[in-house]
Amino acid sequence: MKKEYDIIIAGGGLSGLTAAILFSKDFNVLCIDPDAYPRHKMCGEYLSNEVIGFLKSLEIDLDRESSVDLENLKFTLAGHRSIECPLPQGGKGISRYHLDHLLYQKAIKNADFLQDKVIDAVFEKGSFQVNTTSQNLQCKQFIMATGKRSLLDKKLDREFIQQKSPWLAVKMHYKYDMSDRLVELHNFDGGYAGISKVENGYVNLCYLASYDSFKKHKNVTDFNEEVLSKNEFLNSFFKEAVPAWEQPITISQISFEKKEPVENNILMLGDTAGLIHPLCGNGMAMAIHSAKIAFEELHPFLRNDLSREQALKNYANRWKKTFRKRLKIGRILQGILLNKTYTSWGLWFLRKFPFLLSTTIKGTHGKPI
Repeated sequence: MKKEYDIIIAGGGLSGLTAAILFSKDFNVLCIDPDAYPRHKMCGEYLSNEVIGFLKSLEIDLDRESSVDLENLKFTLAGHRSIECPLPQGGKGISRYHLDHLLYQKAIKNADFLQDKVIDAVFEKGSFQVNTTSQNLQCKQFIMATGKRSLLDKKLDREFIQQKSPWLAVKMHYKYDMSDRLVELHNFDGGYAGISKVENGYVNLCYLASYDSFKKHKNVTDFNEEVLSKNEFLNSFFKEAVPAWEQPITISQISFEKKEPVENNILMLGDTAGLIHPLCGNGMAMAIHSAKIAFEELHPFLRNDLSREQALKNYANRWKKTFRKRLKIGRILQGILLNKTYTSWGLWFLRKFPFLLSTTIKGTHGKPI
């Protein structure tokens, strides 16, 4: 393995892998991730159709990989009230276990991979010194795609990492009979849960909960029984669904605070640049799209046709123009969804004017890329 690269990417999730595929066509690329593939990741596993055509241009045809075409959204409150509407663009139900592995198999054809953890990255004298637990490396441009929260964020003293976050997430796959055209979003006290099918016939349950609501209970099983099951739709789900794993995936300290897409000359991708609220269903597409933007804006710099400063400025401006509105709408939607009064009134209103729900969802998504 080389010691010097044009691009080093910390993190091999959707954004990091997509970036590795794109940049490695023309440049020397190393992608560093502590975990092997395939692996399960915390995710709602709904991929908006806005990036399906782009992935096809990378020779990743998801129509071959998954027959789950999600077209409608069903939203419920903790009682028995619900509303259903079409999803403006729709999306694919595909697990991160499968999708990440597809991207990895494509990326490894040209990019180098290192199973390790980046512990520091310092910009000095026009290049980056990148240190892992076992290697000292150098690159022209360092990219962070380390997800929602990482030790590297703490090392770089990023502003959001200094604030305690009140959110945790839980994910589990189940055997359960449901439509492969439907995404369900169920509200409960202190959070909400998404349920939809993925490519292997399993159903993905992924929920976000406040720490205040969760800490009163001993474990995930108790929380599911005593809080989520107060929503009769979730109660029915837990009675019938059969877990596919012994234990769920859980993560804590999930931050929705504003982040910057460029810090200390480091370019941020995906959730590392900004985390959209999960109810929007646009996180996977945003991760992939951010990698495409990074490639297009950094390419002139790597070809020595543009300064680093201007390339990073162009990326930051374009990232904000593309995603900031979606993030803002997501924050507003989550605030409403977690307010019992607003949610109850809002559901009554949306039942009267159901097209407004589709219109709102459309505001958290982009046009096909």
